[in-house]
Amino acid sequence: MNGLTVARLSAAFTLAAGVLLSAQQQLPDEPPRGFGTSVTPAYEGWFDNPDGTHNLLIGYLNRNRALEVDVPIGPNNHFEPGNADVGQPTHFLPGRHNGVFIVTVPKEFNAQQRLSWSITFNGQTNTIPFHLQADYNVSPLRQDFPPNNTPPSVRLFDEKASGIQGPVGTMAKAVTRTTSVSSALELPVWAEDDAKYTSGSGAPMARPRPPVTLTWSLYRGPGKVTFDKARPDLETLKGGAVNVPYGGKAKTTAKFSAPGEYVLYLVANDYSGTGGGAGEVCCWTNALVKVTVTP
Repeated sequence: MNGLTVARLSAAFTLAAGVLLSAQQQLPDEPPRGFGTSVTPAYEGWFDNPDGTHNLLIGYLNRNRALEVDVPIGPNNHFEPGNADVGQPTHFLPGRHNGVFIVTVPKEFNAQQRLSWSITFNGQTNTIPFHLQADYNVSPLRQDFPPNNTPPSVRLFDEKASGIQGPVGTMAKAVTRTTSVSSALELPVWAEDDAKYTSGSGAPMARPRPPVTLTWSLYRGPGKVTFDKARPDLETLKGGAVNVPYGGKAKTTAKFSAPGEYVLYLVANDYSGTGGGAGEVCCWTNALVKVTVTP
C-alpha cells in the first residue's frame, strides 16, 4: 500500500503523539488536556510532483482540547534550515489535523536531508524533522488499491474557476479577497467528487453520509473570524449516492473582528473521512484564501 506498513504507521503515531524537544531528545508522552499543554507538528509523508520536486505533507496535534492556539511566525513557530516561514499555520485548532499544508522541496533534496518545524507553546518546544525516507512515500491524490478513490475537487468564488484537488493548497496559490470589519465576506464553493467508497471489508456504510463535507477555519490572522456556518451544507447538483459522480455547491460568510491580513482554510473530505479514515493518506482537499480586512 505504497509504504503504509505497520512500521510506518507506528513511526507516524510516535511522531504525532510524542513530544520532541529536538530531533535527538525525546520527552515523555503527554496526554491531551483542556488547556495548558503543547502543540506538536506531525509528518504525514511525501509525494512527488511531475517536475521532479517533492511535497512534504504536514499536519499538527494541538493537545489543548478546549483551546484554539495562536503562535506567530518567529522563534516560537519556525522552520529550519532556511526560511522560517514556509506557509505554515499560526492558528491551531484543538486536536489532530491531518495534511494541513505542503512544503515543496527541490528535486535535489535527498533522503539524507532534513527540514524541521518547531512550535513552542506553554513553555514546551516540539520539533519534528521531515525527510524523504521511502517508507513515508504516500499517494494523497489517488488510492493505490480499488476503488482507486480520488480527493474532491473544489472551486472558490467562481463556478468556472480552476479546480483544486488534493492537499496541495499553499499561500502562493491562495485566492485573494478584500473586505471590511463591518462587512461579511461571502465564501461560495462548488465541489465535485467521484463518490467512490470502500470500507476495506466491502461492507456498505452503516449510516449514509454526504459524499463531500466542507469545513472552514482560521489559518492566520490578527483577530477572530466568525463563520455563519463553518461546516456549510452542500446543495446537491448531481449524484448523491455511492459510486455516482457528485456535484454540489455551498455558501457561508465570514466576519472579522479586527482589520489586518488573514488567511482562511478550507478542507473538503469525501466518503473516506478525515485524514483518509482508515489510515490511508488520501483523499481530502484543502485550499487557502487570503483576506485583507480594512477598518
